[in-house]
Amino acid sequence: MTTGAPVPTIGVVVLTMNDRPIEFPKAMASVLAQEGVNLDVVVVGNGCEPELVPPEVRTVALPENVGIPEGRNVGAANVKGDLLLFFDNDAILPERDVIARLAARLGQDPGLAYVQPRIADPDTGVTVRRWVPCLRADATRPGVVTVMAEGIVLMRREAFERVGEWPGHFFLFHEGIDLAWRCWDHGYTGFYMPDVVVHHPAANPARHSVFYRMNARNRVWVARRNLPRVLIPVNLATWALVALWCFRDKDARRDSVAGFREGLQTDCGPRSPMGWGTVVRLIRAGRPPIF
Repeated sequence: MTTGAPVPTIGVVVLTMNDRPIEFPKAMASVLAQEGVNLDVVVVGNGCEPELVPPEVRTVALPENVGIPEGRNVGAANVKGDLLLFFDNDAILPERDVIARLAARLGQDPGLAYVQPRIADPDTGVTVRRWVPCLRADATRPGVVTVMAEGIVLMRREAFERVGEWPGHFFLFHEGIDLAWRCWDHGYTGFYMPDVVVHHPAANPARHSVFYRMNARNRVWVARRNLPRVLIPVNLATWALVALWCFRDKDARRDSVAGFREGLQTDCGPRSPMGWGTVVRLIRAGRPPIF
């Protein structure tokens, strides 16, 4: 950051279920070691009283597991700062200036709602496809992006509150697409900074027993909540074709169909379709909202 620039205050939100006794302390230590920023850190216990929390960090204990996006909303309401860092509890900030560099990029451009670092597996250095927030999966190419990898992202609080926070009822998966699209519809953009690296183990999301069902359900919800009506069937047909091609396992296909049906039949939450101007902006940014 430039000399004499005010030191930003960052509200850091970390969730825990007390199920990562080795990874969680390392994650917290890497956050608290950050330099060039003022941090206000809160750990939200999703259905638990947080354990192994450093003494200088506050906690919020929720009586039940409300899911990742709603847990993040609770955390954001309990920290100070014009910027919010949402941080997975098994991630590591390998350098002491990671947050400061991300914050500096937001400070340079008031039109940015969020900035995304490059996420890499600590053992292999590989950035898996789902962590690259652009269609062309070049993990080293910086630029404007229209979605986000939800677990490690720095966001402007003003934008976060203006667009309506995370969709809490999603519980798990694709809340980042929903939030990013709403940011774009309010005139903001996002930016990917691959020169800023964060470490995160490349675990397969399908390890969760609910993955295929919630993955399908939430994709349907994202489309129903955010797209002009004429684009909803196009988006869903595109996703269904890709899913049928990629998910060769019989059980995965069955659960995906069940989730797809659930997404059509259940309440997706408030509908606020993006304007056609936003659709054009997304197309120009390289990611039409049918993918």
